[in-house]
Amino acid sequence: MFEPLLHALPYVFQPANLFAMVAGVVLGIAIGALPGLSATMGIAVLIPLTFGLDPLVGLGMMAGIYNGAMYGGAIPAVLLRIPGTPASIVTTFDGYPMAQKGEAGRALQIAVVSSAIGGMVSAVVLMTLAPPLARVTLAFGPAEYFWVGIFGLSAIAVFVGKNPIKGVLSACIGLLIGCIGIDTITGAQRFTFGNINLYDGFNIVVLLTGLYAIPPAIAMAEEAVKTGISRDKLRVKSSHGMFDDWRRLWKTWTRSSVIGVIVGLLPGAGGNIAAFLSYNEAKRASKTPDEFGEGSPEGVAAGECGNNADNSAALVPALTLGVPGSSVAAVILGGLLIHGLRPGPALFRDYPDVVYGFMIQMFVTSALLMFIGGIIGTRVFIHVLRLPRVLLVPLIAGLTAVGVYSINNSMFDLYMMLGFGLLGYAMERLDFPLAPAVLGLILGPMAEENMRLALLISQNDWLVFVTRPISVTIAVLTLLVLAFPIIRDMIARRRTAPA
Repeated sequence: MFEPLLHALPYVFQPANLFAMVAGVVLGIAIGALPGLSATMGIAVLIPLTFGLDPLVGLGMMAGIYNGAMYGGAIPAVLLRIPGTPASIVTTFDGYPMAQKGEAGRALQIAVVSSAIGGMVSAVVLMTLAPPLARVTLAFGPAEYFWVGIFGLSAIAVFVGKNPIKGVLSACIGLLIGCIGIDTITGAQRFTFGNINLYDGFNIVVLLTGLYAIPPAIAMAEEAVKTGISRDKLRVKSSHGMFDDWRRLWKTWTRSSVIGVIVGLLPGAGGNIAAFLSYNEAKRASKTPDEFGEGSPEGVAAGECGNNADNSAALVPALTLGVPGSSVAAVILGGLLIHGLRPGPALFRDYPDVVYGFMIQMFVTSALLMFIGGIIGTRVFIHVLRLPRVLLVPLIAGLTAVGVYSINNSMFDLYMMLGFGLLGYAMERLDFPLAPAVLGLILGPMAEENMRLALLISQNDWLVFVTRPISVTIAVLTLLVLAFPIIRDMIARRRTAPA
């Protein structure tokens, strides 16, 4: 295993490959920082341009865009509370409050170090354990994926926000939105009202941009009307060094890296789920869980490390079995096929220099994030906070409108973004958490589709969900999560009873 890695090493560090990786990271950060754009879109646009290039050069740029975009989404998430990518939603929970406290530089430093650590751990897993870990994904059937979706929904609804009931209601809103469109099992239309624009349901980027970009823009506009033209007084220079938080955050990085790798191995899960689960586990294990949502460095570290630890892990089933673990992995598979490289065991046997070189490139581009994104990029990006609020509002509106329109070139998406923005503003005023609604849209369709597939395979035998050890384990964990608020209140009452 290590001999082909060492053999591929000189090819990776050739000047053309190094330039491709650096350019990919820079381009990826820019793509991730623009709301509406994603790593999937960036790589998809790049693939035709790499047709005449050496495979390692093209793959090196893809690796750079992949890792760079996953970190780049944290930049608007911290500075403007706009998730640049779906996986950076979690970063807004504590990154933006840290920016409001004058710790924007520290939050971005934590984000880039966490992204780099998660990406490097994931790349090491890809390099050393790809074939054995691929077998883990084979143990998951439709019933297991159903419970994974239900567990994620339950965890985020209960742990995010101060009121679990409001969290569950918010998740139900997301589930309802996720039902809109054509049923993937029967082909029937659901809640489309004859509108052709609703046949495919709502794009996740449209929902994210509406819920997370429009409400803060409205709040900024309200403040600007009251105060007039004034600059933000926030201190943007970080008083912390890049490595000052290691002692506090190493446990969070370790836990989130493991969660991200496991989620990455599950086809179709994605970095957003890894980020949510990492955040929940960090909050559960923290000695100060009340700080989460108010500007906790651990919250930023958990989300960014978790979603980047998913990157290379999602390529494990893609390279070994031809089953992509995420949408980005699916696009990268297309890039391999364009260069005549067919995924599977034969790929490791016939093209070891290319496949192992690509694995090393995933590691190197993650490490480059520490330098390009942390040392250089952070000092540039934090100056966004120096802009007057009255300028930030049209800037946010313009960026979001361009990003959303570019997805499908559709005015309908813009109207929906505005509608979701008003819904998000109302939910914030009523103190409803937004994250459960987003996760409801992501996990709801996945859970429903796998539930119905499991019932079709078992001929409507509901025991299929509790007959295998993995299903039972996840089901028990889901019940414990739902019972957690009740158990917590009972313990609190017993402690306060003598007093």
